[in-house]
Amino acid sequence: MSSIFSSAEVLAFDVFGTVVDWRSSVIAEGEQLGKAKGLNIDWTAFADAWRAIYRPYMDRVGTGNLPWTKLDDLHRQMLEETLVSFRIDSLNEEEKAYFNRVWHRLKPWPDSVSGLQRLKSRFVVTTLSNGNIALLTNMAKHAGLPWDCILSAENIRRYKPDPEVYLLVPQLFDLKPEQVMMVAAHEHDLQSAHKHGLRTAARSSADQVKPLKFLLPDDTMSLQTTSWIWLNNSALSVRIDLS
Repeated sequence: MSSIFSSAEVLAFDVFGTVVDWRSSVIAEGEQLGKAKGLNIDWTAFADAWRAIYRPYMDRVGTGNLPWTKLDDLHRQMLEETLVSFRIDSLNEEEKAYFNRVWHRLKPWPDSVSGLQRLKSRFVVTTLSNGNIALLTNMAKHAGLPWDCILSAENIRRYKPDPEVYLLVPQLFDLKPEQVMMVAAHEHDLQSAHKHGLRTAARSSADQVKPLKFLLPDDTMSLQTTSWIWLNNSALSVRIDLS
């Protein structure tokens, strides 16, 4: 395990669900909006429905059915569709625009800020997210996320799992892919990063229905993470349970 981390120079983080709690944040702001507007809505169901069409909308960009569209604008299209599904027609433009920017105001998981601060002492820590640069920057300022660098699918105008997104970090830092470690709470993200030569580390989070399992690049053993990556003196460790 230690040899895997000793070769890594940059940790590239997925953000939604990995570093920030998107679901509870959207639900909380939805409930505030509902009280202000007198809307009797199941905001948990609304948040899940809004997020459920995230991948299909990005796939439309990937297949060319939509031109390149940054995530803020996709979120707005998704919001409009979800509002129709829930028969909400009482929001004005200002209210919809503000609610759409809830993704800029997501709350971090309780250990995210301290974990990133620790990791910064040993690695470069950067985002590698489908979120656009303004979204990720505003989120970092709102949540106090201490990134060394903010990188986004917007840099190359392609969304994950396009190979160019994963290879962006080694290219910009003049590193080999195996010197970059992708940290994510989503198995598909880890699998894609692994496929393109990056090392991988899984982050468990509360929005995962099932425990994450993935293969480390130099291992054939299935691993399940149980906690945030943490620093023990000068060595980086990951708590794991062998499954």
